[in-house]
Amino acid sequence: MDACLGSELAGVVRKSRVFVVGTGGIGCELAKNLVLTGFQDIVMIDLDTIEVSNLNRQFLFRKYHVGRPKVQVAREALLQFNPQARITAIHDSVFNPDYNVNFFKRFSLVMNALDNKAARNHVNRLCLAAGVTLIESGSAGYLGQVSVIRKGESECYECQPKPTAKTYPACSIRNTPSEPIHCIIWAKHLFNQLFGEPDADEDVSPDTEATDEHDSGGHKSGGQKSGDLGEHGPGGQQSGDQNSGDLGEHDSGGQGEGVPMSDGLSDGVNGGPVQSKLSTRQWAENNKYNVEKIFTKLYQTDVEYLLTMKQLWEKRTPPTPLSLQQLTSSSDNDGDGAGGSDGCLPDQRVWSVHKCSDVFQLSLAKLSAEYRSKGELTWDKDDKVSMDFVAASANLRAHVFNIQRKSRFDMKC
Repeated sequence: MDACLGSELAGVVRKSRVFVVGTGGIGCELAKNLVLTGFQDIVMIDLDTIEVSNLNRQFLFRKYHVGRPKVQVAREALLQFNPQARITAIHDSVFNPDYNVNFFKRFSLVMNALDNKAARNHVNRLCLAAGVTLIESGSAGYLGQVSVIRKGESECYECQPKPTAKTYPACSIRNTPSEPIHCIIWAKHLFNQLFGEPDADEDVSPDTEATDEHDSGGHKSGGQKSGDLGEHGPGGQQSGDQNSGDLGEHDSGGQGEGVPMSDGLSDGVNGGPVQSKLSTRQWAENNKYNVEKIFTKLYQTDVEYLLTMKQLWEKRTPPTPLSLQQLTSSSDNDGDGAGGSDGCLPDQRVWSVHKCSDVFQLSLAKLSAEYRSKGELTWDKDDKVSMDFVAASANLRAHVFNIQRKSRFDMKC
């Protein structure tokens, strides 16, 4: 280390005491880099426990660690890099009054690896009061940023306003999607409507009360909000590529009611709307989760009904209903390499419409069988069948509405 940093700087590194706040996505990488750089006195704090959905990016953890405190497992992993390091793990909230100004004064440096604005504000103020340098970091999609906060020498975390969460009108999700993220949110809602804990505010059927004025942002049902996805930006909010979206965390802001179903929803054949409040779950159960009928409802009957709302399409390209029978009889001239994805890993390829249809039918059959045997399912983007279902559902909807399809990898990121 002396050869790389010089003896003076290496000595400072060895003597420094660092406080790491958060051992999630950024925290794992940060703590590992600190140990490998030569820092030997590290205190880490985190209140969370390890979940399956953490394992695709929080590399210090393994499946058998699920349920254990992140900070304790991180310490065990870091000691394998340097057994001589003095690493203290605190499984607690940084908001605990025990971690006050005097506590912060013990450290040479504080490094944030947090996922929410409130905690960032709290640590920022304590560091200013204690006169300790804070290094703030965050990520948004594929982008990351870092800033140094030092009292009297730089802006603090709260000096600049933070971006608000991106919201998507519920009517855009249900009636007039125009971006891939709209289709992804719709597909995740579909999973919950069919197999999970259904929410009336997340109905995937057409909103029969929508008008073009409503769809421009004034709809009573509010919007769909992209939630705090983890280690995001200085404000803990997503500001990355809205066309890909993270499947793990979208919150509903809608207030809409159940949507009238069409006659076609009762038997899978086209028909006009009737004033019935049959939910998507009830309809699917009445039809015994018949794959062909569900496909027809989602991508043909509902779309044909939307086309009758002519005011929606005066300034938009209208959708094209997709028939399973027609799709089955047509040739697949849009292979997995669509979108320039040839030579990529399987998850990075953009599926053809035929591939989406096949995956949709297979995953729907598997999930419906699991639902019938276990009851309500919980969405988990790391569950292959669940992820396949959402990816296929979203891309089929994107195809219907003339929107660019996305790879399974992009949707999951």
